[in-house]
Amino acid sequence: MNGLSLAAVPVPGRDCDLCPRLAQFRTDNRAAYPDFFNAPVPAWGDADPQLLVVGLAPGLKGANRTGRPFTGDYAGDLLYSTLKKYGFSEGQFRADPNDGLVLRRARISNAVKCVPPENKPTPAETKICRSHFLAPEIAAMGKLRAVLALGQIAHVAVLDTLKMKRAAAPFGHNTAYLLPNGATLFSSYHCSRYNTNTGRLTEAMFHAVFDRIAAHLG
Repeated sequence: MNGLSLAAVPVPGRDCDLCPRLAQFRTDNRAAYPDFFNAPVPAWGDADPQLLVVGLAPGLKGANRTGRPFTGDYAGDLLYSTLKKYGFSEGQFRADPNDGLVLRRARISNAVKCVPPENKPTPAETKICRSHFLAPEIAAMGKLRAVLALGQIAHVAVLDTLKMKRAAAPFGHNTAYLLPNGATLFSSYHCSRYNTNTGRLTEAMFHAVFDRIAAHLG
């Protein structure tokens, strides 16, 4: 922990230009979809969490539209219903940032804060966003005991944030590794529509990951 509270950690400005390709894509989307949020999507949830969920990046017509992580596309349906099932949220998720939903002991962030073309950030973009935003965010979480990485890019971003060798913690569904900051990294296939439609990830498989997280947190 670096002594900062989450309220004091850096967040990208609406017109963040650290990644030129993403900034240009954001400009294009503002012209194409003027009613969308179209800005770096901030982390959301409990201000002093035990669990941090790390996704890949905002979806073009999901979080990039609504301004809240995993809100407005299919991936959020599975994630938020699971958070509810395991006691990490209160209220009703309606895929609307004004639905009144509240996260308890949990927070959601992304490895990359801006929507990337074709949902594929470059390694350089991931590194920039991680070093400027995800790393200080994680460092400020004094009660953090579990990190859930959704997909391989998020998994690697967490390892790199905490200076843990990738070879020591290879990505796999429902894996768990102790991190240098004392928290445990749990990983899952991403809860995207593609993964669930193809059977790569089922609801039961996703719940199995949360079974381990819930047991770990007690």
